[in-house]
Amino acid sequence: MINAVIIDDERNNIDNLEGLLNKYCPEVDVVGAAMNADDGATLIKRLQPALLFLDIQMPGKSGFDLLKELRDHYFEIILITAYDQYAIKAIKFSAIDYLLKPLDIEELKHAVQKADKRIKEKMQNHELANLLQLIKSREERSDHKLALPTLKETRFVHPKDIIRCESSNAYTSFYIATGEKIVVSKPIYEYDELLSDFGFIRCHQSHLVNKKYIRSWRKGDGGYLELQNGDEIPVSKSKKEMVAKLLLYLK
Repeated sequence: MINAVIIDDERNNIDNLEGLLNKYCPEVDVVGAAMNADDGATLIKRLQPALLFLDIQMPGKSGFDLLKELRDHYFEIILITAYDQYAIKAIKFSAIDYLLKPLDIEELKHAVQKADKRIKEKMQNHELANLLQLIKSREERSDHKLALPTLKETRFVHPKDIIRCESSNAYTSFYIATGEKIVVSKPIYEYDELLSDFGFIRCHQSHLVNKKYIRSWRKGDGGYLELQNGDEIPVSKSKKEMVAKLLLYLK
């Protein structure tokens, strides 16, 4: 059994989640619940759960505030949130599982299965550590690392070290400045929004390029971007105007 704690400021949300877990995730044993961050911190320290279900938006201290105050993060975590652009972006950046309200049963089951696997493997929660770093340095983007989950491990890479991304069906290949290639089983659109704040340009349906590595733009119908390492990346006709603005080219 997986001992779990639920922290949510609304009792009906706690009851609903506990009911879903009892019915669809019998391997989870909810050993406690709290309705605010301070009580939640006390409960976590006392019960030391293996899994934490944590609501992000709570009055007073948020779920993020609670995570920052805890010294030890030995537990696996599934975050729960209504739509919040910054919160979801930070969570995705760290490849942490999260559930949107209202809860979807299949997504809940999948998140619990992944947490169970990680608990059994006794893996250190690097994803949570990365999320906390993002929260602490929200304005200092140079410290941010992007979590890239591969089949064997999760790699953490500074966006500044990513030259470009290229999609192939549901996979995305990341080309790193060291010459390494990291393949992730997620489509490229998942990373388009995440990397837009770091100078990446979606110049083509299948390509994201880090602006700092662009040497020149060879124009034509769309043309192509020549990168410092010699790679040539196509620019689609539909993206031409946007690329021009982002690169400060004259029309």
